[in-house]
This record gives sequence, structure tokens and C-alpha cells, in this order.
Amino acid sequence: MENPATDHFKTISDQEIVEAFQQNQDRDALFAEIMRRYSERLYFHIRKIVVDHDDTDDALQNTLIRVWQNLPGFRGESQLFSWMYRIATNEALTVLRKRKPSLDLDDAMPELAQLVDSGAHISGGEIERKLQMAMARLPLKQKLVFSLRYFEDLSYEQIAEVTDTSIGALKASYFHAVNKLELWLKRSF
Repeated sequence: MENPATDHFKTISDQEIVEAFQQNQDRDALFAEIMRRYSERLYFHIRKIVVDHDDTDDALQNTLIRVWQNLPGFRGESQLFSWMYRIATNEALTVLRKRKPSLDLDDAMPELAQLVDSGAHISGGEIERKLQMAMARLPLKQKLVFSLRYFEDLSYEQIAEVTDTSIGALKASYFHAVNKLELWLKRSF
């Protein structure tokens, strides 16, 4: 059954949702709308970083908890989804740091490639599996930038908000990621 009060939230902007949430207007329904809009995108964003489904679920749950806890203080200096992606990225990196405590964003994590190679955590065809294998071999920063640009179609300005990195550095990371992926994929076909 449709609820006119919560259906209204489906038509308002992210900014209006944040403002209503901060004014304590039906927070549960507002947060449900945020989850409806962004949970799937956040899941796949995190999944591209950590690969494993269970780790992705954990990071997504922690992301949503942090969004709920911090939304009242959200100042709107970035777009809501950029802010949420930054939280999701940090939660994904926290999961990876648990696996590898000395994690550096410039490191590649060969164990992620092994997870992809096992096929247990990747659905889709052979081409997607090979792309995921190639991405797993990238340094984390390049993987993150490539994923946000290629899969999420974010602008460099939006990626800069998510990663707190300069646009010039992002463009360089993306360029290097694309070149490495092309080389790896050429060798694998």
C-alpha cells in the first residue's frame, strides 16, 4: 500500500532530504529513501574495492550506520552521494586494512586477484571476470579512481570530493590504470 507521506520523499532532492532529516522530520522514512537511492550503488562501489561479498556487506552496513549517525551534522560542502561514497570508500579500506594492516593506497593486493580468480565472488561472463582480475592487480588508488570514473561515471571533480585528491593526480591515476588494464587484458586474450 502506498504511503503519501513517504512517497513524497521519492520526489524531493537529496538536499531537501538532508534538510528534512536535520529538522527531525520522519527520519526513518527519509533514511529509507536514501537507502533506496544509494544502497545498490554503494554496494557495487565497495565490492569493486574489497571483492568479497561478505566483506562488502559488512562495509556497506558500517557505511549506512555512519551516514545515519553523521547526517544531522552534514554541512552540504559536497553532494550527498559524494559524501556517502567517501564514507563507503573509507569503510572498504578499513576492511582491507584488517586483511593487511600495513595497507598503502599505492599497493596492489594479490589476494584480491586470487578471490576473483576463484570465481566464487564474481558473477558475469568471462570478460567481466578478466576485467575484475586485471583491476585486482592495480594499486588501490588507481583501482578506486578507475572504478569511480569508468563504472560510476563520476566526473573528476566528484572523484576529488570522494578521494580528497587533486584533479591532476586523479587524471594521472586514471591514465595509468587504463594503460595497465589494457596491457593485462591484451595478454589474457
